[in-house]
Amino acid sequence: MFIPGILISTLTFPGIIVHEWAHKKFCDWSKVPVHKVVYFRFGNPAGYVMHEEPKNYAQSFWISIGPFIINSLITITSAFVATLFGFLDSNVGLVFLWVAVSVGMHSFPSNHDMKNVWKASKTELKNEASPLHYLAFLLVAIVWVANALSFFWFDLIYAVILISTGHYLAGY
Repeated sequence: MFIPGILISTLTFPGIIVHEWAHKKFCDWSKVPVHKVVYFRFGNPAGYVMHEEPKNYAQSFWISIGPFIINSLITITSAFVATLFGFLDSNVGLVFLWVAVSVGMHSFPSNHDMKNVWKASKTELKNEASPLHYLAFLLVAIVWVANALSFFWFDLIYAVILISTGHYLAGY
């Protein structure tokens, strides 16, 4: 079943907004100036953050993977709240479930973000300044595979796993 990307982006716009907000928050937290943020638009990409070049490896790494952390946590939290209100038993539960699915589907960083981490990790490997870069190569490979599998709805499967976690944490 083929569904155009613009339709998926429209239905899951909260996830795109949170994804871009996560990039911006990690820029703010790591003191990297942001020039422009587009939280959502009809186009490709559906959102983006333009910022200055990170000055060190940690800034580059955390800015790039910020959405994975924040979107995943918000998905679990939204699923937890949706469970408390009844997933399908109330309008509030349905809204939180929709937010959980939307945000969870946009957890993975883009291939462009991962290319930045890969490049910074290769440079860091030469400098031997941080042990973080060793794990980064594995993370980049996993995200590239996950993004390739999004054709087979892997992003939705990941969201469902996170939602199940939130549901479990709510005691159900």
